[in-house]
Amino acid sequence: MITVALAKGALLKDSVRRFAKAGLDFSTLLDPDNRLLMVPSTCGSARALLVRNADVPVYVAYGQAQLGVVGYDVLREHQQPVAQLLDLGFGGCRMAVAVKASSGYRRALDLPAHCRVASKFTRCAEAFFSSLDLPVDLIHLTGSVELGPLTGVSEAIVDLVATGRTLQDNGLVAIEDLFHSTARLIGHPLALRLDDGQLQSLVEKLKAVGPGATPGPTPAATSPVGNLAAGVLAAGASA
Repeated sequence: MITVALAKGALLKDSVRRFAKAGLDFSTLLDPDNRLLMVPSTCGSARALLVRNADVPVYVAYGQAQLGVVGYDVLREHQQPVAQLLDLGFGGCRMAVAVKASSGYRRALDLPAHCRVASKFTRCAEAFFSSLDLPVDLIHLTGSVELGPLTGVSEAIVDLVATGRTLQDNGLVAIEDLFHSTARLIGHPLALRLDDGQLQSLVEKLKAVGPGATPGPTPAATSPVGNLAAGVLAAGASA
């Protein structure tokens, strides 16, 4: 039986829809009365695990799920050894540096050296500012990072931006993007290597029913056809 790790929240509905188009119905997960965290497909050939976004690559990396759907931002931040198979195209957003609109800063290099930057994605932020050769003091926050500049905890933040409405409503503005993030299909490298054809067939169906393509900017990303296991990815590699 194929086990798929799906993320709670914004990616869930589109993930369930994509798998349904590929022949696996996990629609029980969308039932507001559902409390099950492990749900079989209606055909009985697969099951879905409902987990937090950041935990998807963990379940895949440890082999408890052969496949998973997770945002590219999570792969970059947590760097689990998984194979990245498809860019599924939905859940689009960008990782960006944001500051108070009244700050006068217009790009990341305008920030003073050793200023404080708050983020849930401190690994991504550290890599970005290191690439600019701009030393900053990173503060890890787990939520509502927009409060950082508003309260004086930080001069800037690094966070995901979708529409920009939250930033605007809180008097903030994005000044520079780190990268674009979309939902990615990932796989367990050993499971892919030992695949008897079931996983490859499912990946090909998922590609055929949507705008998915092999991820472009990520080194060592694997093709969804042929040798699926060839693209074992240290997911935090720079793009």
